[in-house]
Amino acid sequence: MAVDLTPETAVADLAQRTARFVREVVLPVEEEHRGVVRSDAVRTRLQTAAKEAGVFAPHVAPEYGGQGLDMRGRALVFEEAGYSLLGPLALNIAAPDEGNMHMLEAIATPAQQDRYLRPLATGAVRSCFAMTEPAPGAGSDPDALTTRAERVPGGWRIHGRKWFITGADGAGFAIVMARTTGEPGDRGGATMFLVDADNPGMKTVRHIETLDESLFGGHVELLFDDCFVSDEAVLGEVDEGFRYAQVRLGPARMTHCMRWLGIARRAQDIAVARAAERRLFGSRLADLGMVQQMIADNEIDIAASRGLITQACWELDEGRSGAQSTSIAKTFCAEAIHRVVDRSLQICGALGVSGDVLLGRFLREVRPFRIYDGSSETHRWAIARRTVKRHEQAAGR
Repeated sequence: MAVDLTPETAVADLAQRTARFVREVVLPVEEEHRGVVRSDAVRTRLQTAAKEAGVFAPHVAPEYGGQGLDMRGRALVFEEAGYSLLGPLALNIAAPDEGNMHMLEAIATPAQQDRYLRPLATGAVRSCFAMTEPAPGAGSDPDALTTRAERVPGGWRIHGRKWFITGADGAGFAIVMARTTGEPGDRGGATMFLVDADNPGMKTVRHIETLDESLFGGHVELLFDDCFVSDEAVLGEVDEGFRYAQVRLGPARMTHCMRWLGIARRAQDIAVARAAERRLFGSRLADLGMVQQMIADNEIDIAASRGLITQACWELDEGRSGAQSTSIAKTFCAEAIHRVVDRSLQICGALGVSGDVLLGRFLREVRPFRIYDGSSETHRWAIARRTVKRHEQAAGR
């Protein structure tokens, strides 16, 4: 069977324009802010520039102002955007907004899409996805969900605590996962709710200090205290929240991989440029065997990551669940990208540790990816479990 990985002409052109936009417009802003932006004015300026360059919101449907790329098309463009920490923010493809747009397109009613998706897709508002809870609540095991929503006249009241809610500071609304039937530990029984930021029952407890800082809106702990929402706030069907979450989680894992792969390439470019010009012991760094091994290993990790992303995206585009392929890709990419950035910093020596290049910032940003969107250990457990089940089914057990 023939395999052709050549991208469509329009997608390749968009990727090239994205690469040019990131290098000419975004990188100077990243350098000015050292990779961390908290100003809505800067976000708006970058997104306005992306709209003018014709590279904004490549993932959403044209009716919402986007370009409707499938997962394979996104892989090419998102990687180019990810070459800068601020590239995804500029294109409006950063987490958690990108994943929320994908889910709202797939699940929301037309009225909900007009109220929430349309302004989100244009960058007029931001959003967050509130599922993770402090222990013993939902984390790597979503079935441990403790936040509860109770039906009351005219709607629902939500009670619970969420933490590590990325982008919550300044978000216009939250998509909240709450248990509507069963008890913590039970499979199923969750529902998604759309909660506006001005709802008096949703309160910010604190900002969580973390190793990474580049995700806009930070990581926040939220309290839902007698938080009333109407029946129109239910996203999808009652008790089907975990099933709907899969619509978001698989693609979101892959778009994380795509964006961080761009940073891995950036780190490699910095390291190779340094190795080509720096001389030690009478030779260029690039001519020394140990440095050559690190450069080669970086290329291998980058190429292998891209291949796994492509395979998983193809499965998702074909309408398959992609559960195994996305777990494999996420686990490998999270670890490989960290290896690439770490080796690149090592090649640059004292320069890599210094603030003169952003490798130290990159290292802090990519390290948590081995935990976010499911830890490597959780994914390995799931990969092994599926593999054993497949073996048993083939053996007729």
